[in-house]
Amino acid sequence: MDSSETFLLLVRPYYQSPVLEPLIIWGPLTVHILSGLALRVHRRNANLRRYGAAHLTVSERLRRGLRVWPGFNWAQGTGWALMGLLGGHMLINRLVPLWHDGGSSGVGLAYAAHGFARHSIFAWAGNAALIGVSAAHIVWGWARWLGYLGPRDQKAQKRRRWVINGLSAALALVWAAGGLGVVARGGAATGWVARNFDALYEKIPLVGAYM
Repeated sequence: MDSSETFLLLVRPYYQSPVLEPLIIWGPLTVHILSGLALRVHRRNANLRRYGAAHLTVSERLRRGLRVWPGFNWAQGTGWALMGLLGGHMLINRLVPLWHDGGSSGVGLAYAAHGFARHSIFAWAGNAALIGVSAAHIVWGWARWLGYLGPRDQKAQKRRRWVINGLSAALALVWAAGGLGVVARGGAATGWVARNFDALYEKIPLVGAYM
């Protein structure tokens, strides 16, 4: 924990700078989300043209039972779930400290470890979901991008799902070994640092209600 905190402190001026943070985090993330939404709209418009329903009203499409929006696959479903989980992660680690302390310079691995020690149920559930869904989204997304999800017979499809889910689980376990195996065992802070962390966690919806 001590070595990791030192490294995190050294790189924080870069990944939290006003210029680099939008370039390496929020910019790519926004483009990724908006391109996914644009692709869904494009496919929906293609379906409208294919079914000759572009001139029909929404109520008429519903009455006829026309399905114009594309369905969700694993990559897309986990992506939508990940948006909510990342929003929660941003709320806890960036927004609440910004509102309460004026910034997140005091938030690091010790802050996360304190959350595991004082609010273990919320911390374990939230981080396990974030890691698991992220790993599945990454692996299924790359599998689709690399063309591994092309048409195959039923036996090949079953084998493909086992391989992708196995890689997702492996990535999640490696990720959790550091994130949960180290940080979750860091223990609670003490003194005024602990009081400041508790004040931050009190501001988090649901978590603060059970303090």
